[in-house]
Amino acid sequence: MPAALVVLSAVPMAAGAVRLTELTGGAEITPENARFFAAPLPVVLHILSVVLYSVLGAFQFAPGFRRRRPAWHRVAGRVLVPCGLVAALSGLWMTLFYPRPVGDGDLLAGFRLVFGTAMVLSILLGLAAIRRRDVARHRAWMIRGYAIGLGAGTQALTHLFWFLFLGTPGEFPRALLVGAGWVINLAVAEWFIRRRPVRPPRTPAPRAGLTGG
Repeated sequence: MPAALVVLSAVPMAAGAVRLTELTGGAEITPENARFFAAPLPVVLHILSVVLYSVLGAFQFAPGFRRRRPAWHRVAGRVLVPCGLVAALSGLWMTLFYPRPVGDGDLLAGFRLVFGTAMVLSILLGLAAIRRRDVARHRAWMIRGYAIGLGAGTQALTHLFWFLFLGTPGEFPRALLVGAGWVINLAVAEWFIRRRPVRPPRTPAPRAGLTGG
C-alpha cells in the first residue's frame, strides 16, 4: 500500500520539482508561469507540503510498520496535520488569487474550492476526533483528507486516458477530469474506511469507589 501511494504521487511530485527548478534556476518567464514568479511563496509552500504529506502519509497505511514502530504514527501525525493544512490552504489561495491559466474555467475553480475546503475540514475533524480519543473517526477523517490531497496523482491518470484517445481536453472536459480524480479517490477511501465498522470512542473505566455496588 505505501509503495502504491508513493507511485501514485510520483507524477505531481515530479511536476512540482520542475516548477521549483524553474523558480530557483531563473527560467524564462512565460504567460504560463508568470503568476508563479510574481508570487512564488504560495506555490513553493504548496509543493513542499504536498510532497511531505504524500510520502509520510503513505506509511500511515502500513500496519506492520506501525506495529514495529508504535511511536511513528504519532510523530508523523504531528508533521502530517500542518503539512496537510498548508497544502490545502495554499491551494485555495492560488485558486482565489492567481490569474487563471488558459483552459481553467469557473467550474474547475469551483471544484478546487470545494475539495480544498473539504480537505481542511477533514484534517480538522480528524484532529478533533483523536483529541476525544475517538480513534475510528480520526482514522476515517484522516483517510478522507489524504485521499483529497492525493488527487493530483489520480488526475494525471484521468488526463492520460483522455489524451491517448481524444487529444487535449477543452475547458469543460478538463474540469470534469480534475473533479473525477478527487471523486475516485474519495470513493476508494470510503470503501477502505467501511471495511471495518465504526466503533464508539473508548471511555475510561470507572475507578473503584466512585460507583455504587
